[in-house]
Amino acid sequence: MISFGPVPSRRLGQSLGINNIPGDKICTYACIYCQVGATRHYIPARESFYSPEQIFAAVEEHLGKLQAMPDYLTFVANGEPTLDIHLGESITRLKIFGIPVAVITNASLLGDQQVRDDLSLADWVSVKVDANDEAIWKKINRPHPRLTFDGCKEGLLAFASSYKGFLATETMMVDGVNDGAELLQQNASLIAKIKPATAYLAIPTRPPAMRSVKKPDEAAINRAYHIYSEAGLKTELLLGFEGADAGFTGDARGDILNISAVHPIREETMGEILRKNRAESSLPDQLVREKEIRVVVYQDKKFWIRNFTKR
Repeated sequence: MISFGPVPSRRLGQSLGINNIPGDKICTYACIYCQVGATRHYIPARESFYSPEQIFAAVEEHLGKLQAMPDYLTFVANGEPTLDIHLGESITRLKIFGIPVAVITNASLLGDQQVRDDLSLADWVSVKVDANDEAIWKKINRPHPRLTFDGCKEGLLAFASSYKGFLATETMMVDGVNDGAELLQQNASLIAKIKPATAYLAIPTRPPAMRSVKKPDEAAINRAYHIYSEAGLKTELLLGFEGADAGFTGDARGDILNISAVHPIREETMGEILRKNRAESSLPDQLVREKEIRVVVYQDKKFWIRNFTKR
């Protein structure tokens, strides 16, 4: 269950996901909008999970099953990927494939010099910047109590000042939480100091951890775009469905379980996975009966999510 996809990404084209955090969600945050669901294991410091040898072997085997190589190998985990103490060594080993390596992080551990050093090895890094206000940061990201707002900001700025690859920021906007004009202006001022190649503005498009989470309206999205642009940021919006063109390995069951552990699978994408793998249309229902996955409806769309609480 280490690698999955490739899945279509609005930022990275065809992205082969690497889930370097095993089992139930392990994270430094419990973001209210998280598509992976509730944080099951809430930790503030790095640990050893999979070995770099395991990561390399899983990706090598997966690539061997694909008809076309992905655009990126992306560490996007069932939790926070920088919690993996072996992340840097794993990135280094994966470079042998000649495919750019990306890491999508919530940026909470960048106060740690070793985390910054590990991330510096990646070709493309996205850092989460949802709020430049401590109260809002706590409300939307719900950080582990040992993390501090100032410490996270200082680590973020330290990494941005030294990183040589493609650096992106991502702000997830939630209606009534961090989409007000003043809060967005504060956030834009922080991101301007980070100087990303691209500042992404996103809204929830998959089932969130909390049902109360709603996407902002069009006026709020438009306002946010103009505030970020006026701050001198190259701003792009992440508002829609990435598309259903997911990769396949010939093992439909494995593809469904591995992708749904990190990305809720929308119904169009599920159809493509079944079609490409020449699998029975009844397979998702079978996996639901086995309690391997569950069905969630969000914004009138059906999604399948990995069910880690079945036992």
